[in-house]
Amino acid sequence: MPPMSKSAKLWHTLRWLPSYVFQRLARRAPQQGSVDLIFALADHFEPGILPDAPGQAASLQEQLRRLEHWCKEYPKALGEFRDSDGFPFRHTFFYPAEQYQPDVVGRIAAHCQAGWGELEIHLHHGVAAPDTSENTRRLLTEYRDTLVRHGCLSRWEGSGAPRYAFVHGNWALANSAQGRFCGVDDEMKILAETGCYADLTLPSAPSRAQVVKINSLYECALPLEQRAPHRQGRNLQSGHAPKRFPLMVQGPLLLTFRNRSGALPRPVIENSELAGANPATSSRLQLWKQAAVGVEGRPDWIFIKLHCHGMDPRDEGAMFGAPMQKFLAELIASARTDAACRLHFTTAREMVNMILAACDGQQGDAGKFRDYRLRLIIPPKPA
Repeated sequence: MPPMSKSAKLWHTLRWLPSYVFQRLARRAPQQGSVDLIFALADHFEPGILPDAPGQAASLQEQLRRLEHWCKEYPKALGEFRDSDGFPFRHTFFYPAEQYQPDVVGRIAAHCQAGWGELEIHLHHGVAAPDTSENTRRLLTEYRDTLVRHGCLSRWEGSGAPRYAFVHGNWALANSAQGRFCGVDDEMKILAETGCYADLTLPSAPSRAQVVKINSLYECALPLEQRAPHRQGRNLQSGHAPKRFPLMVQGPLLLTFRNRSGALPRPVIENSELAGANPATSSRLQLWKQAAVGVEGRPDWIFIKLHCHGMDPRDEGAMFGAPMQKFLAELIASARTDAACRLHFTTAREMVNMILAACDGQQGDAGKFRDYRLRLIIPPKPA
């Protein structure tokens, strides 16, 4: 693929900006009445990650050491911070299919069974050369069934075939990155046919895979066998049960301005990623709330889907260190002083269940709907 010009790169980075400007003029978070703030963290969880050596992986021994450190320290660091329903802040561990190690997945599954999250499907493919539809279907089906044997994933109303949530490695969902990091135009159709109930890849800005539709919960409007059918979509609405899966569950994407060392403010993309250099803060929370991602007709349920690479050694502070502890303490204290605010720390599955409840016209406390449609094959113990 020939290199892109600077103007082309800028266009691919900011082509969502007109949609953002329109949303800022037309959309407002509720200013009065009760509000349910619903958080989920989609963790692109790769214990083998080597930030200084892309394409390489840490040894299995090192991966297990990192994982044991996480499973030991995370509950100690964040266990005291609870939402309005008594749940801790949990991760949804999107562990990559192509990196599968039985011992690693077994340890993550045990951590989840102890009440600290849920495990879902992540896939990097088409990196060295474009992948094929046949191979993608095989990988997803085999990995889905493998995770079920580890006691993970869910079923619709507790029966039938396994269901799963998904994030795409390198952001290139349904070949949306101009042919890079995927190669499978009909990937969304394959996801639908293998049991995917929701995709949580987006936002991907500043990646070229970012689509124009932003800050939304929606069904794909284009044929699922087309490349990037999530470019267009029908927003989910209260009173209208969705019919087309996977649902697109986007996190906040905004443009803001920041000061650096006394210099003039400069524009910065707020893409809802948590990282060591950009941890969760109360000021970022205000931006996430401004995005007002929700089901049309239920503006009082605000869905804040964040993402991270939790196993990146540089990001530990943002995962369960002092920055995250400070953020959660401030968030919970604020909710406790505001009788109209209910706070919910959810997994991807629980968030989608609340979305489905909103679509069915359910009202009141969103926390009642964590297991509304999608129910875990093996329920966890309370953390």
